[in-house]
Amino acid sequence: MKFFEAFINPEITSNFWFTKSSGKLEEGKTIIWEWEMYDAKSEVKVHQIIPNQLIKTEWGSPSTKVDYEFKEMEKGTLVIIKSYGYSQTGDELSVIINDNTGGFTTVLDGCKTYLEHGINLRLIEDKFPSK
Repeated sequence: MKFFEAFINPEITSNFWFTKSSGKLEEGKTIIWEWEMYDAKSEVKVHQIIPNQLIKTEWGSPSTKVDYEFKEMEKGTLVIIKSYGYSQTGDELSVIINDNTGGFTTVLDGCKTYLEHGINLRLIEDKFPSK
């Protein structure tokens, strides 16, 4: 399944999300993802991988859980990203949910375009352009 491979293999993922990774996602490993244009990085702990079905991770600051589910559909692959385990509440939580929803939507848009058409739209890089 090409969409599953796109999320575990940094040679593919770096074409639509982060720019650098310390390695391929593997169950029980901790990987570093980098967004060099923003001078940002995140430690990603991989809790579980079920090939072609599920990737369970924990990352961010403060740390939250992010699951990537892959379901084969008649017309292709459905990718569902679930982010949870927040300590924030109220308006602060609403802002985080809004940011995460927008961010992961951008990732999925870039992934689909790259895998289906071979085009890197540079969506992440252009999301917050430098002055």
